[in-house]
Amino acid sequence: MTENAAQQPASNPELPTQYAPAEVEGKLYERWVERGYFTADAKSDKPPYTIVIPPPNVTGALHLGHAFQVTLMDALTRRKRMQGFETLWLPGMDHAGIATQNKVEQQLAEEGKSRQDLGREAFTERVWQWKDEYGGRILGQLKRLGAGLDWSRERFTMDEGLSRAVQTIFKKLYDDELIYRAERIINWCPRCLTAISDIEVDYQDDDGELVSLKYGEGDETVVVATTRVETMLGDTAVAVHPDDERYAHLVGRRIKLPLTDRTIPVVADTHVDPEFGTGAVKVTPAHDPNDFAIGRRHDLEFMTIMDERGVITVHGPFQGLDRFEARSAIVAAMREQGRVVAEKRPYVHSVGHCSRCKTTVEPRLSLQWWVKVETLAKAAGDAVRDGRVALHPKDMEKRYFDWVDNLNDWCISRQLWWGHRIPVWYGPNGEMVCVGPDDEAPTGEGWVQDEDVLDTWFSSGLWPFSTLGWPEETPDLEKFYSTDVLVTGHDIIFFWVVRMMMFGLYAMDGEVPFKTVALTGLVRDEFGKKMSKSNPNAVDPIDWMDAYGSDAVRFTLATGANPGADVPIGEDWVKASRNFANKIWNATRFALMNGATVEGELPPVEQLSATDRWILSRLNKTVAEVDAFYDDFQFAKLSDTLYHFAWDEVFDWYVELSKTTFFAGGEGAKVSGRVLGEVLDVMLRVLHPVVPFVTETLWTTLTGKETLVTADWPKDSGFRDDAAEQEIALVQQVVTEVRRFRSDQGLQPGQKVPAELVLTGTALAPHEAAIRQVLRLQPAGDGFHATASLPVAGATVALDLSGTIDVAAERKRLTKDLGAAEKEKAQAGAKLSNEAFLGKAPDNVVDKIRGRLAKAEADIERITNQLANLPQG
Repeated sequence: MTENAAQQPASNPELPTQYAPAEVEGKLYERWVERGYFTADAKSDKPPYTIVIPPPNVTGALHLGHAFQVTLMDALTRRKRMQGFETLWLPGMDHAGIATQNKVEQQLAEEGKSRQDLGREAFTERVWQWKDEYGGRILGQLKRLGAGLDWSRERFTMDEGLSRAVQTIFKKLYDDELIYRAERIINWCPRCLTAISDIEVDYQDDDGELVSLKYGEGDETVVVATTRVETMLGDTAVAVHPDDERYAHLVGRRIKLPLTDRTIPVVADTHVDPEFGTGAVKVTPAHDPNDFAIGRRHDLEFMTIMDERGVITVHGPFQGLDRFEARSAIVAAMREQGRVVAEKRPYVHSVGHCSRCKTTVEPRLSLQWWVKVETLAKAAGDAVRDGRVALHPKDMEKRYFDWVDNLNDWCISRQLWWGHRIPVWYGPNGEMVCVGPDDEAPTGEGWVQDEDVLDTWFSSGLWPFSTLGWPEETPDLEKFYSTDVLVTGHDIIFFWVVRMMMFGLYAMDGEVPFKTVALTGLVRDEFGKKMSKSNPNAVDPIDWMDAYGSDAVRFTLATGANPGADVPIGEDWVKASRNFANKIWNATRFALMNGATVEGELPPVEQLSATDRWILSRLNKTVAEVDAFYDDFQFAKLSDTLYHFAWDEVFDWYVELSKTTFFAGGEGAKVSGRVLGEVLDVMLRVLHPVVPFVTETLWTTLTGKETLVTADWPKDSGFRDDAAEQEIALVQQVVTEVRRFRSDQGLQPGQKVPAELVLTGTALAPHEAAIRQVLRLQPAGDGFHATASLPVAGATVALDLSGTIDVAAERKRLTKDLGAAEKEKAQAGAKLSNEAFLGKAPDNVVDKIRGRLAKAEADIERITNQLANLPQG
């Protein structure tokens, strides 16, 4: 085959000239699902590998955080499927109590209605309708991303089976006295009118005011400071430290609470920091978690001073005011009485807001249902300590233990209508009955079910086993529990991970819910800033998939995935990943049209060229490296390894160095064609879990086989050839040095130059034709005049640049550049030799000047060499 014929091949009917993701991805995914490639078989003899997807909210849409974690889970499961495991990646959604109820309430508000207008039953039906019509959009978006989920096992946290699981474990916990009902301080949202969990509280710095108030009279005066002045109406004590002599005479006495007709005691409590402020704090047990604890220790009165909407309910002048209106009114009233000692405004402090509606959260005493976590949390801690569950990266263990070892009882009741209703009935004479899924609920006059529903995290905490059929002993549960890996963000380790650990160990007789927790960071923009809808940096990954293809988005996310670390991502990086997909496409297409094949056995080693042996050695090393990185969840490193192997070693070096062999035809071309086919086969397999669409299309064309999804994962054959690697390293050194020289002389990459190569007696001799092909070096014909001679890697490359460049213009340009570099060196050197300057200048300034000096010296050396190598005359 001639060179021109190889470079301008006839069109290939099987592979278009350009890769068009939009024309490939949707059809491929439909085929994968239809043919059942992602469907797991519980009866299989293969070893199981299980991941359950962190269930996205039914209200959700795909964001980059979802796309990030889904990409990693998909890569893990695709590889394990290819390795011969019976792989189950189970999909589903969370009913997302508050978020979903808010969506439907907003819909009703547009109709001029409220949920109370409909009543509980009709409202719940309306939410189910909303779910069927609008919910689950994210699942379709996961398909768009290429997620290889077993859709035959899709679950929902309020489907019939999961509802049975929720009722079963509630009853079991209740019977074991691990669930109880009590008044405690909770996070309360005055807008959503419900208790909310810690994870549903967003803390942000707000501008508030810190007001110092004087309580008592005369020698019974105490000054306290607060940012929530309105809560003083509910104060039932002032607390001081037991060792604080300033207040020793007041401990045990009662002082006047301003604006009220009450007196309150002064109590001594070690919780108080005598060094902070005045050393005295107001105590509002019904409206502050720390004060609640003090109140219980000292048997104080618990006064609730505002209703569920944050409206003041006590003390005439302020009764009926919103909590913030009351704050201003009380400060004004205290100021009139001369009791405002100091005011700091603005006072920036952290304030909790409802993550759903952004309303300021109110700590509030409320009768709620609680899980007693002491024994459950200990079991969750022990499972990590004794190695049954591994946290990755390991340095996350400290954060995990800090949380689980200090876990407070968990408030599980929510004042909503959408969710799992608490299975407890109350009788007319104070009776209380907990009902399991197979129990008959009490009937008769006066019996009513608890109005509250369970926290969403209660049902999602059962996810690893409830989705497999628990409490029934199903084939899925027997085969696929416990799950292998949980991939989730480190930001919910405390909330979701710990709850699954507690419930899994409790319900499954000590068997862990997952063997490894692979913790990821958060996706951020290219400057490291958090992405937010309120900022212009928020990105819809669907837009990027539309523009660049799903593989490009996936590869970009995987490339940034260092364990536990945040992931910066920008559109330019997605474009680069798109270019990588195109490179794979174009290079594979070229290879297919030039004899790459997987037919037959690999030729014996003695028939292989050094270039062939080099790429096969590098191929096996790459497979081994990728396997090790997968086992250590090092997605960034494995992606980087694959990128450089494919782009640099296969396409930029092996294909280029082998072109002369392909162009020559004959037996050598057949051997290299089989080697290139082998390399492409293995390379596309190891790339597939991260970039499934482009690799599937290319691999099935290369091999003629049905799918790459269930193909065998490559194994390191153990073949190594260090001698060939060293030999090709010399070739690369020659090519790199000559390319650098050509660039320095201003030659275009494709510009041909006459050259003489003196390679005799070196390992480079067999590679002369390849070196000439890659470097565009013509034979040294008649009239050859060596104007530059480059000694490199034990060989000499002599070039004739006469006629290729304007020597006079180039000399003039380089001389000017040399003068500028020498001037820069002199200026930087003068400053660095000035002791007075060095004594005064900051370290960063001195370092910058040292860098300028080093660069100037390097430029001088480079330009001097370029001038020396210019043709004379």
